[in-house]
Amino acid sequence: MLTISNLSVYYGAIRALDGISLEVKEGEIVTMIGANGAGKSTTIRTISGLVRPRSGEVMFEGKPLHSLPPHDIVALGVGQSPEGRRVFANMTVRENLDLGAYTRSRQKAAVREDMEKIFLQFPRLKEREAQSAGTLSGGEQQMLAIGRALMARPRLLLLDEPSLGLAPFLVQSIFKIIREINAQGVTVLLVEQNANQALRIANRGYVLESGRVVLADTAPNLLQDDSVRKAYLGE
Repeated sequence: MLTISNLSVYYGAIRALDGISLEVKEGEIVTMIGANGAGKSTTIRTISGLVRPRSGEVMFEGKPLHSLPPHDIVALGVGQSPEGRRVFANMTVRENLDLGAYTRSRQKAAVREDMEKIFLQFPRLKEREAQSAGTLSGGEQQMLAIGRALMARPRLLLLDEPSLGLAPFLVQSIFKIIREINAQGVTVLLVEQNANQALRIANRGYVLESGRVVLADTAPNLLQDDSVRKAYLGE
C-alpha cells in the first residue's frame, strides 16, 4: 500500500532523514520506533505532504505522494493524527470532527453517518460534542484527534505518538482503539515512544536511528531482539 524509497529530508542544512526505505502492506499495523530526533515524525510529516523531501519517493497504492499538497493526499486516502494532538481548541468537538471530513463536502449523508460511528466508538466525544476541544482532557483530545482523522475515511492512518503524555490506564485504551480501527479494515503506520506496547500490537516494525533504518523485522522478532530490548524496552 505504501512504499518509501531512499527518502532524504533536510531542515536547512540539517539532515533529518538519510535515504530511508520502508513499506506498509494493506491490512497491517507497522510501527516505527526510535529515540527522539531519530526521524520518525519527519517520516510521517513527509508522507502527509507537510514536509518536502530533497530526494526519494513516497508511493501510495502506486501513486506518488511526494509532490502533492496535503489536502490531495488526504483525498487519496491517507489520514493523520499528529503528534501533540493539534485539536482546534476554540472549536467544539463536533466542529473538529466536521473539519476532518472537509474533503468530503459533497457526501453530507455519509459524513453524518460517519460522525455517529465516531461517537459510538468514542462515547466520551458524544458526551462532549458541544464542548470546546481545548477544555477536554489529554486522553479525550487524543480520541478527538484520531476521530477527526477517521472522518476522512482513510485507508491508511498515520498515528504520531498517540500515547504521548497520557496516564497508563489511558495508554491501554488508546492501543485497544488502534487494534479496533485496524480490525475495521484501516491500515496503520504508527510512530510511538512506547516501543513495548507498539510492538505488541504491530505486525512489523522499523527501528530508526539518526534518520536511518537500522533494523526491520516482524514485531515478535523485534520484541526478542537484544539490542531493541536494551535500547527501547528498558531491559
